[in-house]
Amino acid sequence: MARLEDLKRIAEVEFADIVKSSILIDHKMRFILKDNSFLDVYLSQRLTDKFGFHWECMDESRTFYRYDNFPDRRYQNITTYPFHFHAGSHNLIEPSPFPSAPIDGFRALLEFIRIKLKSAVD
Repeated sequence: MARLEDLKRIAEVEFADIVKSSILIDHKMRFILKDNSFLDVYLSQRLTDKFGFHWECMDESRTFYRYDNFPDRRYQNITTYPFHFHAGSHNLIEPSPFPSAPIDGFRALLEFIRIKLKSAVD
C-alpha cells in the first residue's frame, strides 16, 4: 500500500528538478512545482489503493490534469475503468496512460509533468 511519505520522497528526490516544496494538508499532500503550479495527492484512508493525483496549472490556461481510480460510473465506458485521466479539463476524460499501481502511476504522472513543463519553456 502506498503512503504519502513514500510519494513525498519520490517527488522530492527523483523529481527535485520540478518539485519546489511539499506540504501536508489534512489527508492530502500538496507539491508546489517550480512554475508555481501544484500537484495534490490523495490516498484513500478507507479504500486500499484508491488514489487521485491532481495537477493544476496556475498560468492563464487554468488547465488541470487528474489521474485517479475512483470508480465513477460516468466513466464506465473507458477501457481502463476505473482508472481514468482528465486530460486538461474536467470534461476531457481519456483512458489512463499511466500504470495502475499508485507508486508507479505517480512516477509516470510526474514524468508527464516534467515533459509538459520542459516543453512550456522551450
